[in-house]
Amino acid sequence: MRFSVWAPRARHGVEVEIAGERRALHRGPDDEWFLEVPEAGPGTNYAFVLDGGRPLPDPRSQHQPAGVHGPSQVVDLAGFPWSDGAWKGFHLPGSVLYELHVGTFSPEGTFDGAIARLDHLVDLGVDAVELMPVVEFPGTRGWGYDGVEFAAPHHAYGGPGGLQRLVDACHARGLGVIVDVVYNHLGPSGNYLGEYGPYFSSRHSTNWGDGVNLDGPDSDHVRRFFLDNARMWLRDYHADGLRLDAVHALVDDSALHFLEELSSEVRELSAQLGRRLWLMPESDLSDPRFVRP
Repeated sequence: MRFSVWAPRARHGVEVEIAGERRALHRGPDDEWFLEVPEAGPGTNYAFVLDGGRPLPDPRSQHQPAGVHGPSQVVDLAGFPWSDGAWKGFHLPGSVLYELHVGTFSPEGTFDGAIARLDHLVDLGVDAVELMPVVEFPGTRGWGYDGVEFAAPHHAYGGPGGLQRLVDACHARGLGVIVDVVYNHLGPSGNYLGEYGPYFSSRHSTNWGDGVNLDGPDSDHVRRFFLDNARMWLRDYHADGLRLDAVHALVDDSALHFLEELSSEVRELSAQLGRRLWLMPESDLSDPRFVRP
């Protein structure tokens, strides 16, 4: 198992903590730190330590079984037994979408609890479900717009396996799945990105503070962080599209706007996967550029 993390703000070193033991990572090009740990694998809990400080979750963590402040856990996303091989996506224009909050949609408030009620949505005439943010956020219940671990489905909802089961069950019933992602800000509790690197910049101000660093020094790494995240939902969780929260707050003065780069990569991924993929931007600017090619 290879552990790696981008941590340009680490001055003296980065370690990975596993079972109470800290092991030093090697510094590679562009401040990427890495270490091979052969005995680690799915189910291994770990955390990163910068300059001998406290253990921190992995910025790219795929599972936070103890919440936003706990250790990360290695997950084998490729090992899920998908049954939707024949699914080619759905046609978004003209479709009926059901905005679904996992925590309140069923008495259980979980991904598996939602599965038990999908037939009701089919009977209603729904074509696709739009999952409100499901990434890790503080506590067990909430709107999800204060998420901080963008690659980790919420542990109280059922974690990575639960989300994969839900998407698979939706596709089995002919329902598409849109995942609501929030790339314009993070919640205040459990937000450790700034300790690793310049994920935010005071060059741009938003309603939530400093804007995401999409066009300043080291912004290539930050952009790749979010681009990889988008690809993950579509590839590893078989989502059919992403609802992009408040894209007007994604301020980017670079030659290639982040949203255009994202759109291009999603088109390429759609061709690779052989199914339709969609991007749905939320904006308060009434600017038609957001919905044109």
